[in-house]
Amino acid sequence: MKRVKAGCILQTLVFLQKDDCGLSPQRQLECNREELEKYKRDLDRHNTRYQIVDTAELPDSSIVVRIRKQLNERTDTGEYFN
Repeated sequence: MKRVKAGCILQTLVFLQKDDCGLSPQRQLECNREELEKYKRDLDRHNTRYQIVDTAELPDSSIVVRIRKQLNERTDTGEYFN
């Protein structure tokens, strides 16, 4: 029998507005920042452990985030968050 002793998931997320949204690049970037903050609030609200590994704002107003997060509330994250 096997058991997961510790685990997490590493994701690369891209926050990006539709091309035809009609917003200026600055406003698109603001919307993407707001969406990222909402995503982090949702993780906090669900008590999901996470760690932002890297964040980059690209010239096309998108935001790329590399995040390490807990799989579910029952999975121990072990040494991944040390």
